[in-house]
Amino acid sequence: MGAPHYRSERQHAVLTAGETIALLRELKGWTQEELARRSHIAATNISRLEHGHVELGKQRAIVLAKAFGVHPATLMFPDYPLQKAA
Repeated sequence: MGAPHYRSERQHAVLTAGETIALLRELKGWTQEELARRSHIAATNISRLEHGHVELGKQRAIVLAKAFGVHPATLMFPDYPLQKAA
């Protein structure tokens, strides 16, 4: 029985804002229409956001974050690695 072997920490997944929106929506079990109803953003624009055809922008991030119950930074900076607390 030697010393334990630990695997190194994996890099975080790189997601776009649109992929993050789609992921959160799917985790909630919502359709694009349901997210549209909750956020007051048209379902066609939800689709365009998820597919990267339009930019998220600050105002949309705030509205969507409120609908999801997350901080807007979760949507605006999905590729920013979280730091461990000291």
